[in-house]
Amino acid sequence: MNYSDKKMIVCGMARSGIAAARLLASLGADVTLQDMKPMDALIKLHDIEGYKKEGIKIYAGSNPDDIITDFDYAVLSPGVPCDLPFIEKAKASGVKVISEVELAYTLTPCPVCAITGTNGKTTTTTLTGLLLDKKYKTAVVGNIGVAYSEKVKELKADSYVCAEISSFQLETSYTFRPHISAVLNITPDHLNRHKTMENYVAVKEKIFANQTADDFTILNKNDEYCADMANRTKGRVFFFSSAEKLDEGIYLDGDVIHIKWDGIDEDLINVNDLKILGVHNYENVMAASACALCAGVSLDDIRKVLLDFNGVEHRIEYCGTYNGVDYYNDSKGTNPDASIRAVLAMRKPIVLIGGGYDKGSEYDEWVKLFNGRVKKLVLIGVTAEKIAACCDKYGFKDYEFADSFEGCMDKCRKAAKEGDCILLSPACASWGMFEDYEQRGRIFKQLAASK
Repeated sequence: MNYSDKKMIVCGMARSGIAAARLLASLGADVTLQDMKPMDALIKLHDIEGYKKEGIKIYAGSNPDDIITDFDYAVLSPGVPCDLPFIEKAKASGVKVISEVELAYTLTPCPVCAITGTNGKTTTTTLTGLLLDKKYKTAVVGNIGVAYSEKVKELKADSYVCAEISSFQLETSYTFRPHISAVLNITPDHLNRHKTMENYVAVKEKIFANQTADDFTILNKNDEYCADMANRTKGRVFFFSSAEKLDEGIYLDGDVIHIKWDGIDEDLINVNDLKILGVHNYENVMAASACALCAGVSLDDIRKVLLDFNGVEHRIEYCGTYNGVDYYNDSKGTNPDASIRAVLAMRKPIVLIGGGYDKGSEYDEWVKLFNGRVKKLVLIGVTAEKIAACCDKYGFKDYEFADSFEGCMDKCRKAAKEGDCILLSPACASWGMFEDYEQRGRIFKQLAASK
């Protein structure tokens, strides 16, 4: 795709928006970068003069309602909702509205492996990137923290892209066609944006919408939404399962991950030899291994990478033991299902930190696990009262509130005894108290190590 003669507006000055604007400017496009923050706030956060030297105009302080029809394309950062009036106006006037992922994909000269799902995306994408890197020069991009647009100009025909893709990025992607796609699981999330589960599932399915019989679709056989997707993809389906043996696919058989696929019928690895905990992580390992097999990576190389893999930051990350108490950072647990997995993975009594921004989630299934596992729950953020009410509903009374994160950690330390663990797995997004889940996790680790 040639954008050199196009007028482009990029909406949102977070990581992906800035990367998209700089990429387009380097290709000769006429680029405007827009953000709702006023200019004085943007100057403190960004190298505005540097962007201007690259030929990028800045439109600050409001949505671009008055100028949107002047452009050929509007490129949306993931955090920009698709139902804003200026976007409807853009579409009605013929402006093409696309995601940053769609933009980068149209400039990609190599195959793409794309991974989505409600939970496990970051771990699976990180591991898949390491596996693919055994055979290809691999760029690991997307929702994982490196914007796809940052890496496009480095890609060659013999490269591989491994991309973590969120529902927000898929909403305005249209031609995106990964050679390998994976949907890990589907549970309620982001319903404040997608409104219904039907909408959420439909957006997730866009990851394989353009695939053909030459492509691969990796699906969780034990997730009802994912299993049903097999009826709608044109790609070759590769199932994984942690609950049943499969006639074809990759599955957990006791403590062993076994492969039956394309002439292979052998054990891959014993999960006790892995460094990451929990059945959900064994599912991530199976999905990543399936991606690697579809890309032609050898079993020996897959095994070597799996044995060395330590997991990812902020996802049930072991942070150390202090005064006999283990600390685990699961700040990436931004919804109840993710936090359920973290609670189930712990092997010691838990002092749990919960609460944060309200995404419209329900906490019943999470709270039902607490009795016998969680000895104390310390609640923070705007969802604290909502979660407390859910605890009352199920008879769990061992909770208290904290006004600050530092106060929360103090309460956790007082509650935890030698042989316990303190787990940050809030079941909520971090917005309001923190910039993002990464900052929340880093502060947790700093406070854990401070005493």
